Amino acid sequence: QVQLVGSGGGLVQPGGSLRLSCAASGSRFSPNAMVWYRQAPGKERELVATFTTGDRTNYADSLKGRFTISRDAAKNTVYLQMNSLNPEDTAVYYCWARVLLLTTVFRNVELWGQGTLVTVSS
Repeated sequence: QVQLVGSGGGLVQPGGSLRLSCAASGSRFSPNAMVWYRQAPGKERELVATFTTGDRTNYADSLKGRFTISRDAAKNTVYLQMNSLNPEDTAVYYCWARVLLLTTVFRNVELWGQGTLVTVSS
């Protein structure tokens, strides 16, 4: 059993910074992709940033330069550093992961974290 837990959201003033964490826990697994999405009120869920095998990263064009995704492989955790936040960044941020279960039969599974709310407001 593998679980995904996102954390780190909160209230921040415009121009401020916040770091989100997404931790995968369990036994006998290997993440091969970890992704941050967000969903603002009244809007569809959108991709924020990805971290994939080979330490490759990708970002939504509108967020490049302000958001940075990184990984601590030993902790099976990805982080999303968000800088210069503005009210348009207010959303619930979700992490998603595709992990390879290293069980009798190897197979990939997809997981969602529970979401963490980021509110940017003065």
